[in-house]
Amino acid sequence: MQNKWREIFRILATDVAEGQYKVWITPLSFTCEGKVVVAHAPTPFMVDFVRRRFSTALQQAVAAVFGPDYSVAVRHASAPLEHAAIFEAAPLATSVAVPAQGDVSPASLHAAPQQEELSPPVNMRPVPRSFAAAQLALPVMQVAPRTVPSQNWRFSFDDFVVGPCNELAYAASRSVSSANAMTSMLFLNSAPGLGKTHLMHAAGRMLSDACNKTAPKSAYLTAEEFASRFVQALRTNNLDSFKGQVRNLDLFLLEDVHFLQGKDKIQLELLSTIKALQNNGARVVLTSSFAPREMRGFDEQLLSRFYTGFVSGIDKPDKATRKRIFQYKAMNCNASLSEDVADVLAEHVCLDVRQIESCLQNLLLKAQLHRSGITMQMAWEVIGNFASQAPLADLDGIIRIVCEVFGLTSDQLFSDRRKHELVAARNAAFYLARKHTDLSLDSIGQRFNRRHSTVLKGITNLEREMSGESPKGRQMAQTIAMIERNNGLASPSLQ
Repeated sequence: MQNKWREIFRILATDVAEGQYKVWITPLSFTCEGKVVVAHAPTPFMVDFVRRRFSTALQQAVAAVFGPDYSVAVRHASAPLEHAAIFEAAPLATSVAVPAQGDVSPASLHAAPQQEELSPPVNMRPVPRSFAAAQLALPVMQVAPRTVPSQNWRFSFDDFVVGPCNELAYAASRSVSSANAMTSMLFLNSAPGLGKTHLMHAAGRMLSDACNKTAPKSAYLTAEEFASRFVQALRTNNLDSFKGQVRNLDLFLLEDVHFLQGKDKIQLELLSTIKALQNNGARVVLTSSFAPREMRGFDEQLLSRFYTGFVSGIDKPDKATRKRIFQYKAMNCNASLSEDVADVLAEHVCLDVRQIESCLQNLLLKAQLHRSGITMQMAWEVIGNFASQAPLADLDGIIRIVCEVFGLTSDQLFSDRRKHELVAARNAAFYLARKHTDLSLDSIGQRFNRRHSTVLKGITNLEREMSGESPKGRQMAQTIAMIERNNGLASPSLQ
């Protein structure tokens, strides 16, 4: 039977475009139940997409291998047959698609010795000294502060690898975290997986060791959580309580500020919150995928407030930094990498720190299974899952592969139509272009005949989906990962 399945894949590889074959066909597995060949897809969204786009190709392949009296069904791999969303492809000539049940919906590894702190700018007045030695809280699901042991901070400055790509962000984070900091604000921006969250937690850890209060108050929230709690407070007529909670903190950590694009009332509340916190001598650390100068749909006063402290970006790590990250992480796992192996890994695994961590985890698992040390052959075998001979390098290449994967023409992708599948494909193209090219948001928008703010909103919406726990978000994350992996841009790691 395995030979039959291989023959079906061979036929499909001929009949289906290469990009679509890699993303939508290769994850399938097949079984035979009577005269029905069942194609198992890993997600409900893939069931729907395969059913709509490839039913004819599947039926033709099955007919060629098993005969024209066999039909085809596609279902979610984990669903039992009687409950599966199935389409029956009429023998060879016709196929009928039934709407699917599902719907569409990216902790860095860093390490390094500590460096000298930045000297404070001479034109900034000292922040009131309320920090010197205690433990800070890190509430995530609640705005109301609660205390936890300082060792529960996820990261520290001691395990952050410093290189040319991040040395300014590292120094700024340490400086704003010191007891005698000359500024109370830090704004970090970078693409996903480059260390923003790591530095934010490290700053919280350092501040927890520099606070002179026995019960300091802190909050760690995403911008989306901040917005939802503000809206809830409005609806329940509990706004005073909300303001009391977030404006009387010693430390306020807010991730993904760009999610507040276009939310005028929430931006004004954040502006008032930051002002109150700074007036009280509290520290404020913000992160975003975009620099303040790139953010449209934001209140000018809020953007100006972001510049009252340190503003620093983080770039992709260079080869030397990637090599040190590989070696440090391996050492923490009681393993060692030879210089040659580390060089090869650093040369070919070059997207972001999450990819580095995922690659190393795979390599360590392979070594464990073989009960041996890490060899060059193992490294090359693992690299094959993360690098490609022909990576995408420009916007035209990204547009081509997105159109191929989603089964669209470039005219459809550039059109003004708002069909869900077209919007998903456009947002994927925006996201990949932002992540894998040096183009500005304006340049990306011009290529799609869209405004800068539309590109930012599309990327933000896609990031929000992928960071969520919905089937839509998981499927979009998997689709993006498959596109990256099959084009030498893989970033296969969890948040």
